[in-house]
Amino acid sequence: MYPGDAEFGFELLVCRWAEESWPPEGPRSDAVIVARQLGTKRRRWDTVVLECDPAGLAARRQFGERELNSDLLHVVRHAPADWEWYREALPHPGYPWRYVREAIHRADARDVVETRRNGNRIEIRRVAPYPDWLRRIVAVENKPDLDASAARALSGQLEHDVETALADEVWVATEATGRRIEPALLEDLPVDVGIVALSFDESVTGMPHDVAHDAAADTRGDRRSDGVDAADARVEFEGTVEWYPSEVTPTDAEADDERRRRRLELAERAYGRGWRSYHETMRPDCRHFELRRFGAAFVPNCAVKGRSQTAAECAGSCPKFEPEPPLWRTRGWPVEGGPGKGIKRLLRRRREWIRDRECGE
Repeated sequence: MYPGDAEFGFELLVCRWAEESWPPEGPRSDAVIVARQLGTKRRRWDTVVLECDPAGLAARRQFGERELNSDLLHVVRHAPADWEWYREALPHPGYPWRYVREAIHRADARDVVETRRNGNRIEIRRVAPYPDWLRRIVAVENKPDLDASAARALSGQLEHDVETALADEVWVATEATGRRIEPALLEDLPVDVGIVALSFDESVTGMPHDVAHDAAADTRGDRRSDGVDAADARVEFEGTVEWYPSEVTPTDAEADDERRRRRLELAERAYGRGWRSYHETMRPDCRHFELRRFGAAFVPNCAVKGRSQTAAECAGSCPKFEPEPPLWRTRGWPVEGGPGKGIKRLLRRRREWIRDRECGE
């Protein structure tokens, strides 16, 4: 079983499984970055898996841990090796140059390009070549209980994914039932879409209170102490491929500049946010908010509800919301905040540790 009574808990476990065990039933040759709830205006995917060139991913880190949005990418990707007026160095963006100047100033403030004044002209120079770090994008839809009605609702979305081919592969992740033939195989899904059945062993658990308060207290420890051994994670999170997907990458993909640009913007958002950013839309500053170890993952837990809450219900409007007592926020020296701040630091360090591992550091 998975934590909670909604798809949110299942989604977090799928992300952790992909982080440790992707590709399913095969050796890992690429670096892997996992994010959640990303996509385009028309389509949002539950889980996004980036298969990356390890050396390229390491080179990407020269531009910081934050994402580069479309405006910054336009500047960084085309910045010249030597000083040059920005209007001659950059291709026309398709919108007024004043917005490019604003992006250049933001890029300079983040140290991802260099700028200087030459009279009344702004000249730019790259700090390093922007690497070709992205190899493939894999989209995963999470449906723990894939019954007939859920399959009908999902089928049209999956057909859209296959036709647009923004991702190279499309999968559906569902909960394993243990039957000889998994029910997902009997549903009407596009034949190009893969199906993986997942089972989770929650035998490795910890007290939620301990996790939350350890996160607040141990802010300068070894980042590896936050991780879970990869071999153990593969035992606890098991995935069985029930149907293999077809690669939907178009034959003219290399020549499609628009597709490449959209994919890179999506990859940058995934790189910057990851899947542990759920605390940004929840209230870890509530005294009832905790992290609970579920198998190889940390998932949010509400002490009042006694279960893993959804992102929608964990808000300031929750009738049970109570801010952390001021005394909790004065622990540590210098003042480092209460358990809520510690949870954010813990999740950030786990994300950094995964990046270091994927880059071979």
